[in-house]
Amino acid sequence: MIVDKAEAGTTARQYHIGIAPGEVSTVALLPGDPFRVPLIAEFLTDVTEVAHNREHRTMTGYYKGKLITATSTGMGCPSTAIAVEELARVGVTSFIRVGSSAGLQPGVNPGDLLVSEGTLRNDGTTAAYAHHGFPAVPDLRLTLALQDAALALPGAGTDYQVLSGINASDDAFYAETPEWIGELNRLGILNVEMESSALYVVARLRGLRAGMICACSSNLVDGTSLYDHDASKLRAGWQNSILAALDAAVALDL
Repeated sequence: MIVDKAEAGTTARQYHIGIAPGEVSTVALLPGDPFRVPLIAEFLTDVTEVAHNREHRTMTGYYKGKLITATSTGMGCPSTAIAVEELARVGVTSFIRVGSSAGLQPGVNPGDLLVSEGTLRNDGTTAAYAHHGFPAVPDLRLTLALQDAALALPGAGTDYQVLSGINASDDAFYAETPEWIGELNRLGILNVEMESSALYVVARLRGLRAGMICACSSNLVDGTSLYDHDASKLRAGWQNSILAALDAAVALDL
């Protein structure tokens, strides 16, 4: 008998993330890096580490009285799709990606907050889910709440910018040639990362809510490389993106 993965194990402890129904909240913050999950936990109380299997590390805790889950997706769309599918099986209905992203327009600086309005799908994973013309777009109310929360933080407009626009999701970090970066720049794409297209497409197909707020790590058209600048601005950006995501989750009661 051929296994139907859509039906197998839907009520069990999930194979990749190691979580069972009832162990997480209805909203999850999704960093890529498992070592950034404890960074989210620094903003929470009554923190519990639920599981850490492969690249997927999960902690829960409370923020302003609301139970929050943080789960790392790993890098790229394949592992992100797995994390979203399995988290949905155990009760998560809203997802907020908080990660790093490279700027593609002049004047986007390390530490700036980048709110996604939609994603150019340059990945292979979402092609397995939907027609190539199917849009990868976040939930509108969540996107607006993320922008409002980011603009309300003390450093907005002084220590960093809050920018919004269309981003791209690529599969191959080191295959982003100058020609490809230039094409994205000419299209007006704000930033590029590796996970949001899978997050948005899977969420839409499963009737879930998703959004993304990233910290700028570098700028691929201004020549600001990951390898040659002070990482303290990026870490501050991560912290600000986490706070904005948490405040948005509370504001919408996700």
